Amino acid sequence: MPQQPARGTRLFTVTADTLVAVDFGPRTKRRPPGPYGRLFARPGTRAFTLANLLARLPMGMFSVSAVVMIAGTRGSYALAGAVTATGLAATALVAPWTARLVDRYGQARVAVPATLVAALGSLALLLCVHYDAPAWTLFAAYAATATTPNTGGMSRARWAHLLEGDPDALHTANSFEQAADELCFMLGPVLAAFLCGAFFPEAGTLVGVVLLVTGVLAFAAQRSTEPPPSGRTAAGAPSPSDRTTTAAPSPSPLRSPGMPPLLAVCLALGAVFGSTEVVTIAFADAQGHRTAAGVVLALQAGGSCAAGLLYGRVRFAGPAEERYPWCVAAMTALLILPLLAASLTGSLLLLSATLLVAGMATAPTMITNMTLVQRRTPDGRLNEGMTLAVTALLGGIACGSAAGGWVVEHLTPTAGYGVPVTAATVALLVALARPGVRTAAA
Repeated sequence: MPQQPARGTRLFTVTADTLVAVDFGPRTKRRPPGPYGRLFARPGTRAFTLANLLARLPMGMFSVSAVVMIAGTRGSYALAGAVTATGLAATALVAPWTARLVDRYGQARVAVPATLVAALGSLALLLCVHYDAPAWTLFAAYAATATTPNTGGMSRARWAHLLEGDPDALHTANSFEQAADELCFMLGPVLAAFLCGAFFPEAGTLVGVVLLVTGVLAFAAQRSTEPPPSGRTAAGAPSPSDRTTTAAPSPSPLRSPGMPPLLAVCLALGAVFGSTEVVTIAFADAQGHRTAAGVVLALQAGGSCAAGLLYGRVRFAGPAEERYPWCVAAMTALLILPLLAASLTGSLLLLSATLLVAGMATAPTMITNMTLVQRRTPDGRLNEGMTLAVTALLGGIACGSAAGGWVVEHLTPTAGYGVPVTAATVALLVALARPGVRTAAA
C-alpha cells in the first residue's frame, strides 16, 4: 500500500500537457513586518542610519573624555569644567549657523568640512594637554569643536524628507531617533571612561574623533536619501539658479508660530537632564558609591530608550498637540519619585529603580516635542530648526548642572532632586499654554 506523503510536502504529477501541484498541508504564513521593519525596508535607510549612529556615539564621549583627560593630567576639575563649559557655549552659538548652511547647501557639502574642523579642534586639545601647553590653549582648541554638525538632526531631516505625507511612519522614525539618542548618551560616557582608564587619558578623545569622522563620511556618502538643499545663498535671497522663481523666502524658525514655546520646553528639559546627572553623582558619592553613579544614570537612559522604542509602535488617533501636555505632565509626576526615594529612604538601589521609571516618560516627551518642532519649522530649514531645539537642550543642561551643583554644595544632594522637579514643572506650565493647538487651529 503506497505511503501518504507527509503534511506540508507537494506531489507533482506530469501529464502530456499539464503540470499539477497537489499540496497536502497548509503553507506557513509570514508575519507582516512591524512598524520598525516597514521603516527600514525602505531603500537606503539602513545604510544612513548605521553611519549616523557611528557618528552620533562620540557625542556622549567627548565631554567625559575631556574632563578625564584634563583633570587627570592637570589635576584640576575646575579647569576641566571650565573648558567643557566654554565648548558648550561655543556650540550653542555656532551650531545654528552650521545647520543653516546644511539646509542651504546640503548635508554632504557642509557636514564633512565642518566635521574635519571639529576633529582638528579635538586633536589640538589632545596635543595641548599631552604637551602641557598653557591653559588658554585648551579653551581655544575645545571651542573649535563647536562646528560639529548636529548628526541627529541631519538623520531626522532625512526621515522627514523620505516620509513626507506619512505621519505614522514619521512618528515611528522620530521614536527610533530619540531611542538612538538615549542609547548613544548611555553608552558614550561608559566607553569614554573605559578607554581613558584602561589605556591612556587621551584615548577617549582619540577614539571619539575616529568614530565621528568615519561616521560622518559614511553618512554623507549616502546621497540617495539626502534631502535637497534649499538653495538660499543669503537670508531671503534665492540662489542664482532659482532667480526666476517668485517663492517667498522661508522665515527663520525662531519666528515661526508656536516655535518659541517649544524651545522654552527644550530649555527646561535640558535643565532636568543636567541637574539629574550632577545630583545623582553627588548622591552616590555621599553614599560612598561614587563609581556606581554611571550605572544609575545608565538605568535612567535605558528606561527612556526602551520607552521610546515602545512609543514608536503606538498609533495615536489625536494630534501630537493634544498629547504633548500629557507627556510633560507624566514626566513631571514621575520625577517626584526619585525625590521621595532619596528623601525618605536614602537607598541608592531604590533611587536607581525610581530613575529607571522616571526615564520612561522622558522619551515620549522628547519625541512629541521634536515632532512639533518639525511641523513648526519652515520648509527648507529643518536642520536649523532641529539644531535650535538641540541648542536649547544644551543650554538647559548647562543651567541645570549649575543649579544642581549649587543646591548640592549649599544644601544637600537629597535636596538637589528638587531641581529637576522644578524644571519639569516649568516645562509643564509652558506646555499647558498649548500654543501649538491654537496655531494649528488657526
